[in-house]
Amino acid sequence: MSYGLNKFIKNLLPRRLFYRALLIVAVPIIVLQIIITIVFFDSLWIKTNKGMTRALVGEMKTFITAYDNGKYNNNDLSGLFSIYLDLNVEYKNDKLINKQINERWFSPIDRTLRRELKSNIGVENYWFDTTTYKELIHINIKSNDGYFEFFIPKDRVASASARMFALWITLPALLMITIAIIFLKNQTRPIVNLAKAAERFGRGENIDEYRPSGALEIRQAGLEFGKMRKRIMRHLNQRSEMLSGISHDLRTPLTRLKLQLSFIKDEGLSKKMSLDIDEMEKMLNEYLQFTSSTYLEKDETFDISELVENTINKYDNNNISKELIPRVYMNGRKNLIQRSLNNIIDNSIKYGKTINIELSKKNNILLITIDDDGVGIPETEYLNVFKPFYKIDKSRGNSRSSVGLGLSIASDIIRSHGGNIILAKSPLDGLRVKVFLPL
Repeated sequence: MSYGLNKFIKNLLPRRLFYRALLIVAVPIIVLQIIITIVFFDSLWIKTNKGMTRALVGEMKTFITAYDNGKYNNNDLSGLFSIYLDLNVEYKNDKLINKQINERWFSPIDRTLRRELKSNIGVENYWFDTTTYKELIHINIKSNDGYFEFFIPKDRVASASARMFALWITLPALLMITIAIIFLKNQTRPIVNLAKAAERFGRGENIDEYRPSGALEIRQAGLEFGKMRKRIMRHLNQRSEMLSGISHDLRTPLTRLKLQLSFIKDEGLSKKMSLDIDEMEKMLNEYLQFTSSTYLEKDETFDISELVENTINKYDNNNISKELIPRVYMNGRKNLIQRSLNNIIDNSIKYGKTINIELSKKNNILLITIDDDGVGIPETEYLNVFKPFYKIDKSRGNSRSSVGLGLSIASDIIRSHGGNIILAKSPLDGLRVKVFLPL
């Protein structure tokens, strides 16, 4: 039960840190303003409105009593109440005091006025209208054979402080939330920059020196990221330098062996040894390319549709069909993407005859699908073939034509671009290779 409730609450919360922090700041302000508003309207505005309405009804009763008494001149009495109490009143000899009007049950003024008139005048002895006139309240009160018609300013029953209160309570809240938004933007920006730098570095891009900023904890995380990046780059550079040295040291004796083979009179033995040396040289070259394939090229924006089409055209193979959408641009290392496609297509040509290549796009994901009608790969080997130097058929004859690094290099390049590569059964009964790349 508690787990389901926690999951429900987590789903309601925003995912980004900025909006979560904004909720922490804004929600208490809004709740506090709502509470203050409710308390104000309940204890101050409504009670003030009630007192003013009660005083107005009392003044109207005083006027009616004085008018019915007959001791005063009625015109003079009406003039005095109009001048000093702002009550515009006229007596009409008409028994019909009610008019059809839509009552506003939600209005505090109408509710208070209805309550006071009912308790002081009687249920059937009054009628009022607060909507016809913008600044006046029209009230009719029954008396003898006619009724008194009152026109009273609305400020006699409503306090003008309510609008000022609403203004003063809203503007500071908006100002505080605006300041909070600006402050939170400045606080979350270093985290966003750190996340972007980590994402770019994870894709193998060459990023500039990262400068930590923000709060102390964020600066500490940025400094540690910078140290980690330098250690990784130092390790990669050392590996490349070591392999370059190994390449130089091994190629020299291999060259000497090739020269010495020319002096061997036994051609059969010479040919076998030459094949072994060629295999060693090929394995060495591919291994060096595999270890240094990621960090040698800078990112650029290019048309991958054009790149795939040019790559296919270079094979000049009529058995390769293509379905490509035009003009799809992405940011990455163009030559490395082409190399990964070459490795995949080379495998398809090697094991199959008919090859189909499709390029499609969905949202911000690019999909390259390569199908062939070859022998395919067992499903249990889908993950193993991406391991360096792994070969399903480990026979000696097959090892001379394949070192086992083609799919490993392709997978390493695709993943360094933030993408993924998946193997599946092809509709052509061979192997399907699906390459996903972010745009």
